[in-house]
Amino acid sequence: MTAASIGLRLVAALQPIAVLYAAKLIVDEVVRLSALTPPGPDWTDWWNAGLLNPILLLLLLEMALVLGNDVIARGIGLVDSILSELHSNQVSVELMGHAAKLDLMHFESAEYQDRLERARRQAAGRNALLSQLFGQAQDMITVVTLAAGLFVYAPWLILLLPLSFVPSIWGETRFNTMAYMVSRWRTPERRELEYIRYIGASAETAKEIKLFGLGEFLIERFRKLAHDIFIENRRIAILRNGWGALFGAIATLAYYAAYAFIVWRTIAGEFTIGDLAFLSGSFLRLNGLFQKILLGFTAIAGQSMFLDDLFSFFEIEPTVLAPASPKPFPVPIRDGVRFENVGFRYPEAENWVVRNLSFTLKAGETLALVGENGAGKTTIVKLLARLYDPSEGRITIDGVDLKDMAPRDIHAHLGVIFQDFIRYSFTARDNIGVGRIEDKDDQGRIDEAAEQSLADAVIAKLPKGYEQQLGRLFKQGRDLSGGEWQKVAIARSYMRDSELIILDEPTAALDAKAEAEVFSRFKGLASGKTAVIISHRFSTVRMADRILVLEHGAILEAGTHEELLALGGRYAELFELQAAGYR
Repeated sequence: MTAASIGLRLVAALQPIAVLYAAKLIVDEVVRLSALTPPGPDWTDWWNAGLLNPILLLLLLEMALVLGNDVIARGIGLVDSILSELHSNQVSVELMGHAAKLDLMHFESAEYQDRLERARRQAAGRNALLSQLFGQAQDMITVVTLAAGLFVYAPWLILLLPLSFVPSIWGETRFNTMAYMVSRWRTPERRELEYIRYIGASAETAKEIKLFGLGEFLIERFRKLAHDIFIENRRIAILRNGWGALFGAIATLAYYAAYAFIVWRTIAGEFTIGDLAFLSGSFLRLNGLFQKILLGFTAIAGQSMFLDDLFSFFEIEPTVLAPASPKPFPVPIRDGVRFENVGFRYPEAENWVVRNLSFTLKAGETLALVGENGAGKTTIVKLLARLYDPSEGRITIDGVDLKDMAPRDIHAHLGVIFQDFIRYSFTARDNIGVGRIEDKDDQGRIDEAAEQSLADAVIAKLPKGYEQQLGRLFKQGRDLSGGEWQKVAIARSYMRDSELIILDEPTAALDAKAEAEVFSRFKGLASGKTAVIISHRFSTVRMADRILVLEHGAILEAGTHEELLALGGRYAELFELQAAGYR
């Protein structure tokens, strides 16, 4: 496709000079014929005398050039549209691929979100750049051919060209820079606009928006943000067009000064009428092409500022990396997981989330983490899954440091379900199959995972069973209740048949009966597995072999349910507070 675009443009670049010269020859031939004594009163007399043959050939030549130009232009448009779509798809794939390699900390950073938003906008909005670059090359070849012809007749006319285009170039460069800076400064506001647009018209937020009467509030907030951005963009547009009109007038004056000179030389007999047509057409084309080329370069330079947002995103490097010679994940786990003086704080943050944390999760043991929000429970899970690396200390599995293993290998041996799991707008089959994507077509494995998580009863009620589209996003989709979605999400974890199972508030959306059923099943399935559970429900926590009570990123208490109740400390206090609600 690229070769076709270049080839077609090379031919198209030579078309203007050929058409202009053919027009010159036609005019000169007409002038010559008009000076002859007519061979007769009718055109047939001219034809029979053979006087019309040259003009007919010239007309056919010009017609062929014009028709060919139209065909070539359409071919270029077709090729460029295909290239643009291929380019857009490729950049989007590379964007998603690079995002998939980055660390969780990048996604939890507002600055990263701004950079990602700018990169997405450029991936979607800069697809015409390839055709612009090729078009610039085509126009430059045309300029060389036209300038050569103009130079033969009136070399000094070329000196007028800079007067016509330099002011426009300066203006466009300045306003491109202004537009880019405004766009960059306003990235957080643009993200907020997209967020408000989403929550203002989303199935997930519709109930609360209506009940709280938030429609007018969101509309007014959107209107104010959008208006502020609009005012800045309008100011730049007015300046660009006002100065552009002035610079365009200068270019027009330069053209007509050259045109007047050519007319005078023709009157004086130095140029033929055909020369007049050729030179005036050439200068007009040159003037337009020079402005188009240089404005094109400023536009490309302006776009390169925006494309820098895309390239700078690709320059972000992950920090959680596989070692040069990674060690394999221990299968099966024989000794267990050890946290040795582990400390972690987020980049550019002063406060430690966890500090001096040491404990052992024995092989085959189910460990529960308890504590108030912000105690560090989910951070421990993220560290164990190597979504983050500790800021200090180390985490080992059977004595092997997690940093000595490849993150992909670690993730392949973990079965993790978070409270904020994704509700994929896929079929029920794919919603479970994503838990082990390489086995997503293994219906037996999917059936087993659904049965283990009690999602099989949910799917049995769907009109199309496993082929049913879930969610309301697409036509004929069926939404599930929170508890039903959670059972489907838990089935993803069972798809993996992992050595290490991590459940972060896995039953938050389930009723008491469903929760008891899920955990009764889980205890049987987790036999011989190593598991970590985070939950605020003590009916769930008490099933664990051992419980760690966390506070401010440190272990406050540790023991079994009975031992901690007998201790009469923080765990017993929290248990009594929750139990009192059921009395």
